Amino acid sequence: MRVHLFAVCCIVAAALVAVNALDPARARSGESLRRFEFSEPHMGTTFRIVFYAPNETVAKEAARVAFARIAELNRIMSDYLDDSELMRLCKKPNEWVRVSDDLFAILGRARKLSIATDGAFDITVGPVVRLWRRARRTLELPSVDALQKALALVGYRNVELDPATNSVRLNVAGMLLDLGGIAKGYAAEAAQRVLSGFGFSQALVAAGGDIVVTEAPPDAKGWKIALEAPLKDQTSPTTLLLKNAAVSTSGDASQFVTIDGKRYSHIVDPKTGFGIVGRRAVTVIATDGAFADGYASALCVMGIEKGMKVIEGDPRRAARFVEVDNKETIATSSRFERYVQSEKKRDR
Repeated sequence: MRVHLFAVCCIVAAALVAVNALDPARARSGESLRRFEFSEPHMGTTFRIVFYAPNETVAKEAARVAFARIAELNRIMSDYLDDSELMRLCKKPNEWVRVSDDLFAILGRARKLSIATDGAFDITVGPVVRLWRRARRTLELPSVDALQKALALVGYRNVELDPATNSVRLNVAGMLLDLGGIAKGYAAEAAQRVLSGFGFSQALVAAGGDIVVTEAPPDAKGWKIALEAPLKDQTSPTTLLLKNAAVSTSGDASQFVTIDGKRYSHIVDPKTGFGIVGRRAVTVIATDGAFADGYASALCVMGIEKGMKVIEGDPRRAARFVEVDNKETIATSSRFERYVQSEKKRDR
């Protein structure tokens, strides 16, 4: 795996040399910047990259390297690929395994999220997630016995990290790590660092509902991010105005299963082993793509009351909760409104 990472670094370095050779003055000065947009399928969704560059040649090269970086991260973090670095780690329980910088970094972020959310975010939930993937295909609930066996393998405290050696140890045989609740945000952040390496500081990277932005576009105060209208009687979506920030939305609008008349989300509660019931969506604004992604998933599990306490406790984050049970409820944290574009500004 280190060979792959080295190859990506070489691609970035070579591409930067090519950019400077093609147009060094314009690449550095930022003059006559044009908007470019590219998209590719990765990690089970579509990654969209929008940024401002001096010409099409350098823009295409930067996008190519950014997508290559995302693809590399998928080969490291996917639980769908049997030979990914993540899955190779899971096949070596009870021993210290030296891992790549990326895998160690995302596992460290995951641990911080687990601690902050009292286990509502837990990447060791993989065995349970696999049961629910099957449930969505067969329209049958996991058996009580199967759920109990899967839950016995869940527990973020059983993942040990040694920063001195970049090593990881899984303390329970049969553990399966699932980075689906954090990997896309991490990858969007990584793609932004590639674009910054090319000197492009006005960019947006979107991985489905996970978005990371840097400086505002030319002649704008920020990137406009439209959130879906949460309530039936709301005619227009809420629009956020962001720069140098990340925003993620998690929910079950499109990923759920109905069994025996009950709706279960694809988002699983690590403590109960069940997909959350009732319709729910959470949007989180943060300074880091991985944390925005992870918190959005965790707060869906926690709900408004517990989730709001977590968000209000950190001045770097804000959130909007939407819950639909017997009635529709929307709640926002105290800092959320500062990121919302007002109606007057939107009409200009």
